[in-house]
Order: sequence, then structure tokens, then C-alpha cells
Amino acid sequence: MTAADPTVADVVIVGAGPNGLMLACELSLAGVRPVVLERLPARSDRPKANGIVGQVVGLLHQRGLAAAPVPVPAFVFGAMPLDLARLDDNPLRALHVRQPELEELFERRAAELGVEIRRGHELTGFEQDADGVTLSVTGPEGPYELRTCYLVGCDGAHSLVRKRAGIGFPGVSAPDVVSRTAHVTVPGAVVRRGTAEMEVPGHGTFVLYTWHRTERGAYAMLPTGPGVLSVTAMEWSGETSGDGEAPGDDVPMTIGELRASLARVLGADLPLAPPAGEGPHLLRRLNGRETRVADRYRAGRVFVAGDAAHVHSAMGAPGLNLGLQDAANLAWKLAAALQGWAPEGLLDTYDAERRPAAERVAVHSSAQLALAAPGPDVTALRTLFAELLDDDANRRRVAALMAGSDLPYPAPGSAHPLAGRFLADLPAEPASRARPLLLDRTGELRVRHERVETVTMPSCPAEAVLVRPDGYVAWAGTPDETLTQALETWFGKGVEVAA
Repeated sequence: MTAADPTVADVVIVGAGPNGLMLACELSLAGVRPVVLERLPARSDRPKANGIVGQVVGLLHQRGLAAAPVPVPAFVFGAMPLDLARLDDNPLRALHVRQPELEELFERRAAELGVEIRRGHELTGFEQDADGVTLSVTGPEGPYELRTCYLVGCDGAHSLVRKRAGIGFPGVSAPDVVSRTAHVTVPGAVVRRGTAEMEVPGHGTFVLYTWHRTERGAYAMLPTGPGVLSVTAMEWSGETSGDGEAPGDDVPMTIGELRASLARVLGADLPLAPPAGEGPHLLRRLNGRETRVADRYRAGRVFVAGDAAHVHSAMGAPGLNLGLQDAANLAWKLAAALQGWAPEGLLDTYDAERRPAAERVAVHSSAQLALAAPGPDVTALRTLFAELLDDDANRRRVAALMAGSDLPYPAPGSAHPLAGRFLADLPAEPASRARPLLLDRTGELRVRHERVETVTMPSCPAEAVLVRPDGYVAWAGTPDETLTQALETWFGKGVEVAA
């Protein structure tokens, strides 16, 4: 990008949500200065996600954006408890952070890195050719054109970038599912300190922080502040309102509507009231569920990531793990292409690696939604599934599924068990700079590469490990000609072997 020319950029990212900001930060660490276009004039403080679950928690720690992750002792799958405390190799990590706070964190880091974020600038169209993409943008001072080498759509489920690029979005709809969520207070309720329980006079004890399923639907309660809960009630089919029909999207949701829905799910009328203060307070109804994965993540010089590439049920909280890893995967590959050293086919590995990950999430999030549905058939299925989850091997497999660690990337030329998998334990300083690393257990490795930093690491899990900037292992094992091939496959020419 020519800094003095506001009409030229190396990479333009559409959307300044977590995925777009993560991508911008990763590109900047790789030596590329992106431009981020965001149609909203200011960062949204609207409540959305409440945490991150999966391998990306380790990546955020590597970048210095989160504390060292620890395994979670328990989780939930399809509104069924998942006891992980007795697994000695539990892969599931979680980070409790609200999405507005996460976006603020990423925006601060982007500012430190010199990323240009143009708020109030909306993409209205684009045309691509063999050399780049010309964007039509409307900003506060009127329309203008912006030229870029690559365009990335992080602009959500209704992505204009995806649609204009001709990228399909196949999948399925579940129109019979309606969920309602709001920030509320429960008069008289007492949250027990040191436990995850809430006592409501006249109604009993409620377990917090997890999904619960009844024969009429599902619900969850999550404390979000002093005396404030995020309450969700989910219903299926015609059980969605007093007259059997859910209100349309044009009808604002109310706490009274949520209370009525929760009463149907619980079989008891729990008192709910608005929180004190100005908020913002969440008040949302979702009619139906979409499960869709883009049929390709690249169309020439145009890419999609995050919700622009995949949408799915939120059960299990897989969305940010999926989208933020899209960003980390794509960033260093775009930088390689812009800097002229990308090996042939490197950009195509973005689709080859990330689309299967999204398809995997689509499967397990849909399965979880099905397990939470009402009905005697589902009850029977849950009984059988509970028996399966009582086996440690099955718990470990489900935990890996939730973490996203059960599907390694292709790692041609390396048969080591680490190959293609995320490696959380990396030296802090080079990992924070998103550097490709060659870890050397002995300190005697003779192979070098001009774009790869060699680090002596006595605790290395193999004699040598080649780690990509996104934390995934490209190669591991005993140094031989396959290491040289892996270095050139991922990082181009530049291998040297000391005499």
C-alpha cells in the first residue's frame, strides 16, 4: 500500500468485527498494511458472544492477547453435561470474554500496529481483474474508488462480498426453531457464591452457565453482571407463542415475550424484569436456524472468512474459534503472495484447510441442536448418548470435536503425529510476532531458511518441528530431506544447510 495514496491498498478487509480485526492484526504482523472498511460509524457495544471455546484461545495467548489457557473441567454438548475433569489429556480450552470487549482488545492492538480502520465507509460493489480488485465505496464525504490486490469479506452472514464474488452458500434451514434472549433481573433470586447455582424463592434452584433441555424446549441462564442474567429460551415447532405462531422479525422482542416462552419451556412462570441502567441490554429473537458453508472460500482475488463463509447453530460456542482461525490461516498466506515468495498453490490451501473445519462445525452444532429438541424420540437418543459419554474415550473424542483439534490440516511429507495439528506451547517472543518457526530440540540443527526463525527448544516434542505462523505444525520428526521439502513447500526457496 502507498501510505500517501488513500485510493490504493494491499489488502482491503470488509467488516471490523472480531474476524476482520484479527485478520488486520495478523496481516500487519506479517508486514502488510491492510485497510479495514466498516459501514458502522463506531464500534458496536451490542451484546453478542460471551466467550471463546477451542484452539484459538491458545493462539490468542501466543499473540499476547490472553492469559495461558487451562483445560475446562466441564462443558456441555447438546444440553448434556460433559465431564472432562478426569481426562489427563483434555484438549478443550475456553476464554470468558464478551464480544464487545474482544473487539475493543483487537481494535487497540490494530491501532498499535498502525492498521487503518475506516469507519462509516460502506462497500457498495467491486470488479476484479487479473491484477487486483477495484472497490466502490461510500464514505462520510461521498463515494470513491479503492484499488487493492486482494479483497477479504468479513462482512457477516449476508456478505455482499460473497454474493458479488459469485460464491455459493449452500446449506439447510431449520425454520421451526425460535430462540429468545434478553438481559434480565430475577426478583428475589440469590446466586450462591462459589457455585454455579441460583435460588429463586418459590421456584427452586437453577444451575447457571449451561444449557438445560426439557420436554418442551431448552433454556440457559448466564450471569453477566451484578444481579443481571442473560436468559435464553428455545422452542421448536408450534410451541413458540400463545397463539402458536412466533412474531415476525419486524416485531420487536419484549421481556414479556421471553418470560412467556421460558414459562412454556420450564412449565412454571419465572419472574423476569428489565435490568437497571442504560445498558446496552440484549433483547433478541432469532426465528429459525441456518447452517451454511460457502462452496468455496476464494474467487480469484476475493476471499471470505468468518460468518461470511459459514453460519451454524451457536450451541457449543464454536463460532469465534472457527472465524478467528480463518483469519490467522489466511493472513500469512496473503502476505506471502504480496511479498512475492508464496509457493505455488499456497493461497489455495486456505480453502482446503478451513472449509473442512467449517463443515465439521456445521455437523456437530447441528447435532447439538437436535439433541436439545423436545420429544420422546430425542429423549431416547439422549439416554443412549449419555451412556456413550460415560466412557472416557468418547468424552475425549467429543472434547476434541468441540476444540476443533480432531481434524488436522494436511501435512504432505510428514507422518509424525504432530503434523497438521495446532501446537500451543511455543516460545513467547517469536510467537507473539507471528513468525514461522523451526524448533530445534538439540541446538545442532544444520538446516536453515531465510524466512523461518530457528529456535532451540529443549522441551520440543520432536527432534525438530516446523511451525507455521498460525501455530500449526507443517512438519515434525528427525531432520532429513523431507524437512527441506517442507520448508520449500510452505515458505518457498531459501533453504540453507550449514557445512
